[in-house]
This record gives sequence, C-alpha cells and structure tokens, in this order.
Amino acid sequence: MKFGVYNAILHDRSLPEAIEVIAKLGLTGIELNSGGFLPPVHIPTFDDILSSDAARDEFLGLFEGTGVEIAGLNCNGNPLHPDPVIGSKHAEDVRRSIRLANRLGQHRVVTMSGLPAGEPGGRRPNWIVNAWNSAALDVLDYQWSVAEEFWREIDHEAADLDVKVALELHPQNLVFNPAGIRELVERTGATNIGVELDASHLFWQWMDPVAVVQDLGPLVVHAAAKDVRINPAAAVYGVLDNRFRRMEPEEPRTNLGGDEWANEWPKEAAWDFVALGRGHDAVYWSTWLAALYTVDPDMLVNIEHEDVTLGRIEGLEVAAGVLLDAARRAGISTSEA
Repeated sequence: MKFGVYNAILHDRSLPEAIEVIAKLGLTGIELNSGGFLPPVHIPTFDDILSSDAARDEFLGLFEGTGVEIAGLNCNGNPLHPDPVIGSKHAEDVRRSIRLANRLGQHRVVTMSGLPAGEPGGRRPNWIVNAWNSAALDVLDYQWSVAEEFWREIDHEAADLDVKVALELHPQNLVFNPAGIRELVERTGATNIGVELDASHLFWQWMDPVAVVQDLGPLVVHAAAKDVRINPAAAVYGVLDNRFRRMEPEEPRTNLGGDEWANEWPKEAAWDFVALGRGHDAVYWSTWLAALYTVDPDMLVNIEHEDVTLGRIEGLEVAAGVLLDAARRAGISTSEA
C-alpha cells in the first residue's frame, strides 16, 4: 500500500512546496486535483501535457528525487448537473482527467457519480433521500437513464486508456452507497468504474467502512483517509442535520461552479469532519487498512484534511501519525506503505 495526501489542502503553496510537506510527513504520494469543484492548481501546464511529451516530462521531473510520486487524479464535481455551465464543464473535466492520467502513467481518477435534475427540463439537481413514494421512484428512473448513458461512455473511454474511475460514495449523488455502485455497474456493464472508499461519508450515514470494503471487494479501487466525529447534537437533529447558512457574496466562500457556492456549516453540528484519530482510533483504522489490503495490497490511500479546528500542516501531521500507526498495527510494513 502507498499512503499520500489529496492536495487540495495544500493549494496555498506551490507544487514543489506541497511535495516537500508530504515527504516530511513520511508519506509517498500526492493525489492531484484536476478539475471539478476545484481548479487544477498544481497542474498549470495541463493542456500542454495532453499534447506535448516535453511538457509531460518536465512536469514529471518535478517529482524526481523527492520520494513522492503522483497517486491518482481527483476531479470531484457533478458531471450530471442539469445546468450546462456546471454539468458540461465537470463532465469534460472527467474526460480530460482520464486523458491526463494516461499521459502521466496514472491509473486512477477520482470523481463523483453526479446528480441530475428530477425530470426533463429541470434546473436543479434533485437528491432522493428516501424513496418511499412512487413519485420518488419515477424521479430515480429518469435520473438513472441520464447517468447510464453518461457513465457507459466514460467507462469505454477509461478502458481504452487503462484508467479506472473511482466514484466517491458521497451523499447528494446518485451513487452514494454499495447498492448504487452495483446498480450503475449492472446498468452500464462497466469494467473500469469502481469506488473511492472515503470512510468519512460512510461514517455519518452510520455505515461501517470496514463492512463496506468487505462487501464491495474488488469494486474498491482507491481510498481516502478522512474521519468523522458524531456529536451530541445528532441526538436532536439526526445525521441529516440541514441547518446550513447561505453565505453572502462579500464573505469568503468557495465556488462550486456557475452560481453555486458552499454554505456555512451548522453551529454545533450533528457531526463534523475531523482528522484521523479524532473520531475513530488507530485500532479502528488498522482494521480498515487490513480490509483494503485484502482487496488490493497496492491500494493507494490518501489523507483528505477537512478538520477546521486544525491548521493545514497540523491536521496533516495528526492524520499521518495515526495512519502510519494504523499500518504498523495492521502488519503493513513501512516499505509497503
């Protein structure tokens, strides 16, 4: 197994500086953002790499002698968004990322399944949380027809370039649990679409990431190490706590494409993203790594840092310490990691 960092938390510095941070953590990989919700900050020569061997070699040369290598690309977004300003752009980012991965000798592109509108002509994505009524199933029938066409094409493109697309099981997407990825694979006959096993989004849905790995087996092709802490407020508001605040244009906020923006997290939320070890201890993470190792001893496992109570480097240091401890507990040698 190889352990690294998803680079979004290091977008505040240059790629060589980010590589240096990761090497000092004792980790060996960097998962590079390549579009979607976030711009490819650390791939400024993206277009050149797609067409020029010299540009590709110059970019790869930045990693030589650092002890850190590229550990997949990430273009999380909504490629099925009904607004073409967002959906078409994110869909093209997926396609471009697959081509870029092939050019860079990579075999994993992380993204999300996406979420269409609830019916033809709809302008906003519609997430069916609990399809207890027939109208909700009608919405899902339409959404699956949209997803099936898109992901069948993407699977063919990925297979042609020896790349596997790893879908994060993220709520507010059509595919957010094992049943969803199985349905997508069955509908499309996909051979090169699998799962990025991000434990955090499973925790807050009250799923067990170890059980999910064991259930999905070889459909798990990539992994993200991020923790969640369930807070006392969950007893009152439940895990679907929806007390988000719309942020004003003059406030610092993150654009998600078009005129969509990230909202402010609820105060005293039902749950929070936290650094590894602050929701589940190293013993738990060792069982997760052991399950992943059984699926693929060469699995790429990358830390994603979103703990707002810790600084960028501090949070990575905490997470890396727990991850490496968990590897030792699981009997995975540092040479394998």
